Amino acid sequence: MNRKVLLVEPNYKNKYPPMGLMKLATYYRMLGDNVRFYKGDMKSLAADLICEDLIKHLKVLAEDEFTEKIFWEDYYPTLFSFIRHGKNAILENDQIFTNERILDAVREYRRRFQAKEYFTNPKFDVVGITTLFTFYWKITIDTINFAKQLCKDKANVLIGGIMSTILADQVEKETGIAPKRGVLSEPGALDSGNDLVIDELPLDYSILEEIDYVYPASDAYFAYTTRGCINRCKFCAVPTLEPTYHDFIDLKRRIEQTNERFGPRKNLLLLDNNVLASKSYDRIIDEIKECGFGVGATYSLHNEYEIVIRNLRESYNDRAYIRKAISIYKDIVNKLDNDQERAKLYTRLEQNHCLHYYSADKEKILELDEYVRPLYEKTHKPSKRKRTVDFNQGIDSRLVTKANMDKLAEVNIYPLRIAFDHWALKGIYERSVRTAVSSGIKNLSNYLLYNFDDKPEELYYRLRLNVDLCEELDASIYSFPMKYHPINDEKFCKNRNFIGKHWNRKFIRAIQAVLNSTKGKIGRGKEFFEEAFGRDIHEFVKILWMPETFIIFRRVYDADLRSRMAARYTATTKHDCNLTAEWWAKFSALSEEKLAQAKAIIALNKFKDGDYECNDEEINDVLSYYKITRYDAVDT
Repeated sequence: MNRKVLLVEPNYKNKYPPMGLMKLATYYRMLGDNVRFYKGDMKSLAADLICEDLIKHLKVLAEDEFTEKIFWEDYYPTLFSFIRHGKNAILENDQIFTNERILDAVREYRRRFQAKEYFTNPKFDVVGITTLFTFYWKITIDTINFAKQLCKDKANVLIGGIMSTILADQVEKETGIAPKRGVLSEPGALDSGNDLVIDELPLDYSILEEIDYVYPASDAYFAYTTRGCINRCKFCAVPTLEPTYHDFIDLKRRIEQTNERFGPRKNLLLLDNNVLASKSYDRIIDEIKECGFGVGATYSLHNEYEIVIRNLRESYNDRAYIRKAISIYKDIVNKLDNDQERAKLYTRLEQNHCLHYYSADKEKILELDEYVRPLYEKTHKPSKRKRTVDFNQGIDSRLVTKANMDKLAEVNIYPLRIAFDHWALKGIYERSVRTAVSSGIKNLSNYLLYNFDDKPEELYYRLRLNVDLCEELDASIYSFPMKYHPINDEKFCKNRNFIGKHWNRKFIRAIQAVLNSTKGKIGRGKEFFEEAFGRDIHEFVKILWMPETFIIFRRVYDADLRSRMAARYTATTKHDCNLTAEWWAKFSALSEEKLAQAKAIIALNKFKDGDYECNDEEINDVLSYYKITRYDAVDT
């Protein structure tokens, strides 16, 4: 008997899809199992499971009650909402729920939801939950403790991923489930006697169509060409997650498998931790070129509709491709410029209950194929787009040479990411950037670790260096400051509260306030950088101590900045003033002793009444500026 498998990603925000679960989906489908992927509120999943049972029950019950067939799937939103929330008003607008037998059945399944019968009668034979960052501790543990009860046998609950590898003992203590540490790189890792190596399986991209969540980086192949790293940086989790360095993993075969089942993807996103350390580096780059990502490579949008129909005919993840079909239908309706054609298509979809994924049926979608296919081809003309390659984890600046940059320039690398973890790497980092640019790679990016052993001013120097290099080399370098979080410290690994020895809460919050305004990155443009972080180190330190509202609304509160930027910023608000200068004058006028006392309070970044004690009138006058909120700076 085929197993029912539930794969779950906790409902945190993340950019990339869960590759581990995508491999597990492939594994279980290869064994003939029924796989379901979920990311969202877990109680909504439980309500959905109860709702599915209710609809089956109503289909049988209604046969004796009504002469006409009722398509109960159309009532899914109403039934789901009532099961989830239990408000009688939800049912009042539908005449059908005035039938006592129907209403009693609906209320009974609401009772089952309240009684948590989804736990007492679990539906799944296997439940797998992935984990990500350690600071997502609470939501991840809560998800595991909920999802494990949906499994018939706790021995078949699987936990894996980054957090559960790093904090395996703590995860087991909180959940009662021992995680699968690291990668599943051995035969029989889950089922004894099975020689499949799960980590080497292609990804099942179809599961991404099963959920409402859209990953920001979705139209890409996700892969590794190497595993592990030769370095043992003390702030890094890679030595724990991938302790052994593997210098070549076949890419071409995986891309071919992806193309065959899911269609080609636009970009190539590689998660290697140190590709330059590979002795097979040239072979890796040559294989990337063979896969269609050489210099000048373009991509024509593939026929998504054809992929949907083929996979539905082959019964490959009906849940996903029914949803994808409905999405394509809506897209066609929106793109048709002929009102008559649009109305006719809408009517056909409505008649076949194919306007929504919850009411759509595979057979109906296949029946509509002959009518819909020409409309798809009419509204979806192929267009060429540039393809890119992204070694997303960054390359090691210490291993950059002219030869390996010339080789990398043979593919559409965009951007080239180079780690710049601390100021001591300044010379090595700068040389690597100059080498890359000399090889023709002019779009670069880098990760700037801060809040570790670094000093705040060293973050400024690193950012400033990138801005200056952009101008000198006529290159584009985007910097992404990344706040350090410990991964093994029991006190801080499960939250985001760690403060480095040279930092304080106010400085951390100041950097975050600036990055919120710059959308998390700093690119080319000296004037833009100086507005955000200051014209020199003294202005940067001033921004670190500045009240948060003054940072976020610099142009409102800083007359000097408005004057400097007058040519660019002509709009004004009724709140425009010069409180920044007023605050700075009073802050700077404090005696050395009082300044130290004020800084000790400001460093804690808590300014509500009762958060601190201070009887000095002069210091309290300075602190009053920190109580100005962002709501004081904008119109209601």
